[in-house]
Amino acid sequence: MTFDAIDTWWWPFLFILVAGWLATDAWRFLGVYLGGRISENSDILVLVRTIATALVAAVIGNLIVFPSGALADTSLVLRLAAAGVGFLAYLGLGKKVIVGIVVAELLLIMGILLGF
Repeated sequence: MTFDAIDTWWWPFLFILVAGWLATDAWRFLGVYLGGRISENSDILVLVRTIATALVAAVIGNLIVFPSGALADTSLVLRLAAAGVGFLAYLGLGKKVIVGIVVAELLLIMGILLGF
């Protein structure tokens, strides 16, 4: 069975839904099953958290250095400054992720509006 196997309007949507579900839900169920049985301080769980954090950091770094869309029209200095100031706001204002995101977004918006 392939993406182009059936020539109806709904087939691509069903194919994506089923293929996406099969590819991800098995791992989610396994994570829930094992997550309750593994100690929070176990070596394997620390490794999983480390890898997940590294992947998120890599995606953020990639978005800063090689942006697309409207962000590509801004300067690297503005993107780095927004990330840095957002991180400092996160640290300085109670380690709340939403604070860091909002501060970085506001700095980016101000920079775009001012033409940086």
